Amino acid sequence: MAEFVRLAEVVNKKKDMRIVSVTVIPTIADCSGRIWFTDLQLQEGPGLTGYAPHTETCLQKFREDGEIKAPVWFNGVVRSEETVVLFNMGKTAAPLDIHIYPKSDMAAGTVRLAQGVGGQRAVFPEAVKAEDDIALLASTRECMKNGVPEKKEGFYQYSAAWDSKHKVTLESGKTARLLFTMQEMQEGGGTF
Repeated sequence: MAEFVRLAEVVNKKKDMRIVSVTVIPTIADCSGRIWFTDLQLQEGPGLTGYAPHTETCLQKFREDGEIKAPVWFNGVVRSEETVVLFNMGKTAAPLDIHIYPKSDMAAGTVRLAQGVGGQRAVFPEAVKAEDDIALLASTRECMKNGVPEKKEGFYQYSAAWDSKHKVTLESGKTARLLFTMQEMQEGGGTF
């Protein structure tokens, strides 16, 4: 299970002038494994607030004729590797819930998901058996196998507004059924 640590550093200016750019160079020494750098936040002023607004203040469920549109779902069958195109008629990105049902056993690390050509990748490091229910649920930030919390490496998936491409990679020659579900979103009330 990935473990994230929050770090904060103060950058002092040498002169009282406007900053035009900042370069951050992460340096790692004498380590092994995978490291992700996420959510880089720069803020001015003497005090660290650590404030990041919850999206509820600026997003809401997509509405048609004033009514909240029901979640949409897409079924698919993938053999070895396919790119699935989903249509998100909402006005902005939406969290994507994905269920994968392998039709045969697959080795550890051979089930992978990614956005577009390979970004925002998620890998399932454990072996899976035929008809397991592997669920990567961005809406609740959970990864499950047969209803039990499961390890994953990488990121939850989302669907970009209009259409988005999702690369599904399985063990060579193997097949899986997929169910993609999303609640389309739109910009909500006031901003911050």
